[in-house]
Amino acid sequence: MRKPSAKRSAGRQCASCPRKSTDQLAVQAVHRIRRRLVADRVRLVNQIRGLLSEHGIVIARDISQLRRGLAVIVGNDNDGLSEMVRSLMRELQTELAELDRRIATYDRQIREIFRASEQCQRLGKIERIGPVAATALIAAVGDRTCFKNGRQFAAWLGPVPKQRSSGGRARLFGISKRGDRYLRTLMIHGARAALSRAGGKQDPRSLWLGKMRQRRHPNVAAVALANKNARIVSAMLSGDTAYEPALSVKAA
Repeated sequence: MRKPSAKRSAGRQCASCPRKSTDQLAVQAVHRIRRRLVADRVRLVNQIRGLLSEHGIVIARDISQLRRGLAVIVGNDNDGLSEMVRSLMRELQTELAELDRRIATYDRQIREIFRASEQCQRLGKIERIGPVAATALIAAVGDRTCFKNGRQFAAWLGPVPKQRSSGGRARLFGISKRGDRYLRTLMIHGARAALSRAGGKQDPRSLWLGKMRQRRHPNVAAVALANKNARIVSAMLSGDTAYEPALSVKAA
């Protein structure tokens, strides 16, 4: 089997893995630890809800309601729970509080990174791209010359339809899901939030979002907006420009 040339391997590596500085790798490390802690908290919350449901206590999926419910349960002796289960709930409550504390620590660190970065603050002007998404994007993009244009950056990120062409006929499927799953999730969640808050607003961008939501399924509209925001991010970073909502609507 013939080995790929060094030039070809370097080009393939550039397209899939943008080069990153030491600072960018450090920010990515912060995000990865925070993401793992958030996943641990989700698993813990699901376990607590499952254990309580086996004893006839059902708590809504909202984590704030779970915290309030746990506080009542550990201090109540008249709900039918055995002392062993109540003791376990106290331990799980302590574990949940510790995870909350650690996640809050990383959130503060991410906000500090956001405030110290002019690029992050510019990206933060895009609706529903906050400190977490902005710092994650800046840390992941690396060498911006790896992407020729916004379309290539969006394709690398993943919120674009897969395309299979044959005989001059193009067939589109679900999103390609290439690139970083964490980044793609942040972009799509932010797009969903932007779509949900567009109702009732009369600015040009909100009106455009409302029309798109009427034409498309909410999930399709969210992915389309995430794709558009990815291209906006690419244009802002490559040109060192500020976000202009009016221009983004005209380009739609």
